[in-house]
Amino acid sequence: MVAGVLADDGIAAAGGPQLGETEFQFLRDFVHRHCGIALSEQKRQLVQGRLLRRLRALRLGDFAGYCELLRRDPDAELGELASAISTNVTAFFREAHHYELLENELLPQWLEHKRRSGDRLRIWSAGCATGEEPYAMAMVLAEALERAGKTVDAKILATDLSPQALGVARKGVYALDRLGGVSEERRRRWFLRGEGEYEGYARVHPRLRELVTVLPLNLLHDWPMQGPFDAIFCRNVVIYFDQPTKQRLFRRYAQMLPPGGYLFLGHSESMHGLSDDFELVGRTTYRKRA
Repeated sequence: MVAGVLADDGIAAAGGPQLGETEFQFLRDFVHRHCGIALSEQKRQLVQGRLLRRLRALRLGDFAGYCELLRRDPDAELGELASAISTNVTAFFREAHHYELLENELLPQWLEHKRRSGDRLRIWSAGCATGEEPYAMAMVLAEALERAGKTVDAKILATDLSPQALGVARKGVYALDRLGGVSEERRRRWFLRGEGEYEGYARVHPRLRELVTVLPLNLLHDWPMQGPFDAIFCRNVVIYFDQPTKQRLFRRYAQMLPPGGYLFLGHSESMHGLSDDFELVGRTTYRKRA
């Protein structure tokens, strides 16, 4: 999700219902089982502070009622819970070396191969957060398609668990100060500057929206898509998962990639000792073995 989980941002409970030991242990187990996130004992006050907002929104008087809601219908509240306990950290063209590899090497090769074979090109942004990552990919892809002068069925799938983040990604509207990683040339070409009530904001160009499909997905649950994908971006998502969860996820990613397909991780993540399906070919860049 290009995210951090419960960063120490100073948010803590200030009055209101208290998160008891029984409820905290239930939440720890629930979050680990459904999201793959391991919450330490030290996160109790932060969990309490974040979830007080959900209690108020749901008009619940205590955390026992919230836990009961999760027991009755886990899927209905799972996205909101994930949003409450995670802090999305993302930006356009973050970790620029990945986009440079796409632009300078991978996309020209793929597009030529797809043109000859008639195959489609698919890239997956797994944990897309508010959409900056897949729209940055879309800029690079759209420009590569134009340079190649070829008609190829090319799409980007963007998925996340957070309903709030997905809502932003679908709208594709961003404050101008969020465009810091975008060159001036790309700003002029790929964004429509807002006016009136949208002064200070910009919307991504319709061409980019055509290339990106935004959908909800829990990486730990069943995946409706069958692939294959030419590349998967899963950056700064698995850093808070435990080792068995990471191993299962990397194994599933390998099943979605053809031999030679690419998996991109975040700057603080590594696959070392976790998978024999991939080889390291660049900075946080892995290729599926033949």
